[in-house]
Amino acid sequence: MAQFVGRYQHHKNENIDDYFTAVGVPYIGRKMLAASSPVMEITYDNEFMTIKYVSLLRTVESTFKFGVEYDEYMPGKTIKSVTTLINDSEFETKSLIPDNGVKSSRHFIFSENDEVIVVHSHSKGTVPGKRYFRKIK
Repeated sequence: MAQFVGRYQHHKNENIDDYFTAVGVPYIGRKMLAASSPVMEITYDNEFMTIKYVSLLRTVESTFKFGVEYDEYMPGKTIKSVTTLINDSEFETKSLIPDNGVKSSRHFIFSENDEVIVVHSHSKGTVPGKRYFRKIK
């Protein structure tokens, strides 16, 4: 898991507004999220992984064990999630948004050039949103 650990700076988005619209994020929140440039911090202690997003607006943190359901706390809601290790360079978090029944997924893809692409998709079927991060050296 050492290949995942580190701090990553967000640097661009693709179709993220469409994704946030489909999962029910209100207009102002959607615009603020899309405009934010968070730092993603990933730690791992040989049992639990923690992913923390830090921005000027807020800090969101999730701690989990691969393959075990856990609660993620988002503004105004709790989401049931499971994160699965796919291979040495990928893992995926699948979630259920309880108030609208949307199933969502965040697929983390780590490249050899220290970039992470987080692909956001959902059961409503629009084009996935992507957020790009670069490792902070």
